[in-house]
Amino acid sequence: MPTDRPATAAPVTVDLTRVFREESGRALATVAGLVGDIAIAEDAVQDAFTEALRTWPVDGVPRKPGAWITTVARNRAIDRLRRERLRGDRELDAFRRHPEEADDDVPSVGDDQLRLIFTCCHPALSAESQVALTLRLVCGLGTAEIARAFLQSESTVGQRLSRAKSKIRNAGIPLRLPSDEQFPERLSAVLACVYLVFTEGYSATSGDSAVRAELCDEALRLGRLLCDLVPGEPEVWALSALMCLQDSRRGTRLDATGRAVPLDEQNRAKWDREQISEGLRCLTIAVPGGGGRYALEASIAAAHAVAPSFAETDWAGIVRAYDRLLALRESPAVRINRAVAVSFRDGPNAGLRAVDALGTSDADRIGHVVAAVRADLLRRAGRTAEAASEYRRAVALTRNASSRLFLERRLAELARV
Repeated sequence: MPTDRPATAAPVTVDLTRVFREESGRALATVAGLVGDIAIAEDAVQDAFTEALRTWPVDGVPRKPGAWITTVARNRAIDRLRRERLRGDRELDAFRRHPEEADDDVPSVGDDQLRLIFTCCHPALSAESQVALTLRLVCGLGTAEIARAFLQSESTVGQRLSRAKSKIRNAGIPLRLPSDEQFPERLSAVLACVYLVFTEGYSATSGDSAVRAELCDEALRLGRLLCDLVPGEPEVWALSALMCLQDSRRGTRLDATGRAVPLDEQNRAKWDREQISEGLRCLTIAVPGGGGRYALEASIAAAHAVAPSFAETDWAGIVRAYDRLLALRESPAVRINRAVAVSFRDGPNAGLRAVDALGTSDADRIGHVVAAVRADLLRRAGRTAEAASEYRRAVALTRNASSRLFLERRLAELARV
């Protein structure tokens, strides 16, 4: 029995969900690094939490719950390997430690966590599988939580996770960091996965709400974790900066009825100043080392964060940042956002010309966004009938209920003009 508990531990209420969220990824990374098998490690961590659920409410919570979980999970994994005779007993005994030794002496798991993140984002896996695995194995979200977040059935998510883990096992994908030559490309995939989690939380593509807080929170946590694990990579800091700066506005992006609130109507006094400070600090670290995609996007978010008012925003600087982004990578989303910035720098008709310069295929890919932007630009230009037509098209195309409510409000306002 572990000895790192209070001497007279009374029965306690244990928030095991919180502990699981905070500690399961670290425990899984350590055990998987030891046994080289994610499935065995995941089962062992689940067993450890089952044991915690049984004993902690009676005996008290260990002084270091994460170390306790990691040690119990490691022992369970080694016991399983011994039963399956995958390793010699002598080698397993060398790895085995007892829970009572876990209070101060569990090694740093930074490298193990980094290996796990890179394994989840291996290029052999689809983007959807990368996201699901990262949320499940690194963040500790359950299958039901992931399914809820992405508005999919539990069976769909469960099958995706099962297939991804089978592919890792059957293809012999190693739990290790990529080579120096592969690292930049693989890091890019990791950052893209994290940002995909954030953007789906910050601006949901479908469902009843425009914001899914749990996904924003997990992406922010992953961003901070990556800053700790690879502090020498500028784009890691830039992504964390971008997410902090954007998320600082989360509390003002919906009104009391759940309807989306545009940037020019948000109450800046209610923006999260601590998050803005964190984002600006991360951006300061990132910018001297590079000017990649996330650094440029973070600089745009920073321009909004530091502007005293919407009217005083540095739109010229934002347009320049979008131009640099387009020089890095062609993107219809960047072009449409640049068109909006141009409209505030040079007027709505200039913005419309920029929107209409989009190719047909690009416009079709983001049709609901194009319709909503054109509607707003036409409204601002005083072209009411055309704006109403575009608002109706945007309402028909959007899959998010909160965004639809906002568009319908705009359409109703036009009817009263």
